[in-house]
Amino acid sequence: MKNILVFILLFISLTINAQHWQHGRLKVTADGHYLQYEDGTPFFWLGDTGWELFHRLTMEETATYLENRRQKGFNVIQAVLLAEFNGLIKPDQYGQVPLSNLDPAQPNEKYFTRVDSIVKMALNKDLFMGLLPTWGDKVTKLWGEGPVVFNVTNAYTYGLFLGKRYKNFKNIIWIMGGDRPAKNDSNDWRPIWRAMVKGIKDGTAGKAIFTYHPSGGSYSTTQFLPNEEWLDINMYQSGHGGGHNVATWSLTSRDRAIIPIKPTLDGEPNYEDHPVNPWPTWDPKNGYYDDYDVRKQLYRSVFAGACGVTYGHHSVWQFLSPREEPVNHPKILDWKEAINRPGAWQAGYLRKLMESRPLLNRIPDTTIIIAGQGVKGEHAEASRAADGSYGMVYLPVGKTITVSTGFVPTKTIKLTWFNPKTGIAQKPISVKNNGQLTITPPTIGMGNDWVLVLDASDK
Repeated sequence: MKNILVFILLFISLTINAQHWQHGRLKVTADGHYLQYEDGTPFFWLGDTGWELFHRLTMEETATYLENRRQKGFNVIQAVLLAEFNGLIKPDQYGQVPLSNLDPAQPNEKYFTRVDSIVKMALNKDLFMGLLPTWGDKVTKLWGEGPVVFNVTNAYTYGLFLGKRYKNFKNIIWIMGGDRPAKNDSNDWRPIWRAMVKGIKDGTAGKAIFTYHPSGGSYSTTQFLPNEEWLDINMYQSGHGGGHNVATWSLTSRDRAIIPIKPTLDGEPNYEDHPVNPWPTWDPKNGYYDDYDVRKQLYRSVFAGACGVTYGHHSVWQFLSPREEPVNHPKILDWKEAINRPGAWQAGYLRKLMESRPLLNRIPDTTIIIAGQGVKGEHAEASRAADGSYGMVYLPVGKTITVSTGFVPTKTIKLTWFNPKTGIAQKPISVKNNGQLTITPPTIGMGNDWVLVLDASDK
């Protein structure tokens, strides 16, 4: 009877797996800039930072969180197996720690059985798990609680364990690093990360896709992992300490120009409701980032050519609740309230906008903007289809602009104003294509950001 039950459960699991993920595994496009499934279906990365998920949530809470993110349009959940805040010593909500004797070669089966259930839960909700094998302070102390427990030998052993365990799951993106550099002027931790990657690759028979989450302040994998063959996706962290004017578009452009060409994205821009003041104080005397601040960074990095972007909320990443001590002056004291903040909804609107047009022939092109581009917080960003079938201009501030329309091959153009705050597109209008156009959005001034969509009339 027991064997029959196991067979039925296995059959159900395989059936669910077949119903979802019918497009195959995730891979890099032939031009190196974007992501797609094995069957060619485009993939736009819209991530959420759920760093402490495995460490701090019950299974019921996890289901609530994942369903909320699914409904809002997120498709990647970035979460850490060996969590940052005392994650090796403080048990999860079921009394389990991830490792026995703080030894990566002795993973706790009970802890990882629950991880298995969460990965399956995400799969059944069409969500990728962006799994961090460990937060970086377990490899690279520098700051944080640690303790450092990894060396080259046990990093491979731990990676092999993870690879074998999750080799059949198509909904995993492996994220190495965990907010720490892979090297600095005096130390090089890349051999440890390489060993862990090799273990995962060996365990999955090479069926794994990798990126690396670097520390904040505009650091990128292109700086310390420029020629790593295992690295599929470049990632940078524009972070929270640079105020309102971090040039995310420039960071994307920088990474897109690196050879070999790889997709790139901002894996941790400014969190909604995070203090504006820089590390290490994070003093909220200058206020908090709001949804408008978040939108400006999300849109401009994507329009500059990123393969997607990650949103984050300051109370959600730490899953703050009455059970936990607040970290870095959070504005909202319960993650269940914070998951419905406006920026999360608006991140989903960005994904819907990008998927409303062909994704994989997109070219960043600010030359579309002839006048009105602006600088810093007012910098406008633009992209277009390689065949001229559409173009998009993001205006962080509502104002009159002049745009070139010569890239559109038709005699008339359909113009649509899309509101990033509400996700509503106004009714399109058709205009004659005279090569350029001066136009004013429906509302003007700070806080009134808009996307101008230009479509060829035959599309």
